Amino acid sequence: MVDLSDGLEDVPVLCKDLKPPTFKYCPDNVQGPGCAVDPSEVTLPGCSCLSRSCCPESCSCLQTGGPAYLSASALLDLSRTDSDYSSPVFECNALCGCSDACSNRVVQKGLQLHLEIFRTSSRGWGVRTLQQIPRGVFVCEYAGEVVSFAEARRRQLSQSAEENNYIISVMEHAGSGSVTKTFVDPTQVGNVGRFLNHSCQPNLVMVPVRVHSVVPRLALFTARDIRTEEELTFDYSGGCGEQQPAETMTTAEVSRPNGPQRKPCHCGANNCTGFLPLDLSILS
Repeated sequence: MVDLSDGLEDVPVLCKDLKPPTFKYCPDNVQGPGCAVDPSEVTLPGCSCLSRSCCPESCSCLQTGGPAYLSASALLDLSRTDSDYSSPVFECNALCGCSDACSNRVVQKGLQLHLEIFRTSSRGWGVRTLQQIPRGVFVCEYAGEVVSFAEARRRQLSQSAEENNYIISVMEHAGSGSVTKTFVDPTQVGNVGRFLNHSCQPNLVMVPVRVHSVVPRLALFTARDIRTEEELTFDYSGGCGEQQPAETMTTAEVSRPNGPQRKPCHCGANNCTGFLPLDLSILS
């Protein structure tokens, strides 16, 4: 077994294939071409709480988007993503006065679960869990280079039909017609999230979460209880079962384009559309 993260994660990312894919492993987003903000810089203000764990009544972080996690077990409140619109998630950050044990610090703690990258029978690489995971638990980020729209478009148009496209585009709609777009590409620099396959009936849901930076982290949480050795998947178009997670005061639409021509979907779900999602906004 090989630890694909080479010790960069708190928990090893196992891969027993003799020839693991070649790329630079990085647990967090990095600044790529055209990105004006370094995702590693602290650009958000912190709360002045001095308690072990923050309370919505006094914490400025929780007041920005509302409590996102269930304090007893630090799980995502999935009712936030069960409607067409949901509040943004702001975790406490490096400038906050609360302790590291604050219940509003989840995604920033990184990978805490035992995962394995493996070869699927028909879909190339995939990720499966080596332990049971309850509903609502943070699994991992979809991390990579944060690039501009122009760079994302250039990279996608330069790909051949045989190449896999890993670019995720996240569009967040705020009030008064304001739109924020984030493009993440883990092709050359990324984490375990780059190996997650698409499913039309996924067991993960993607939620943009802001910690230290205005650049969101694309966090993946379990949409239901997951069995040991079950493959982990998410909907590249941003859906979760029949629902589409949204972020609003912002609504979020997530998509993972797969080149100018749509590729067949082999997820095997009863509601399979037959093709992987295609984001035409990058190509226009």
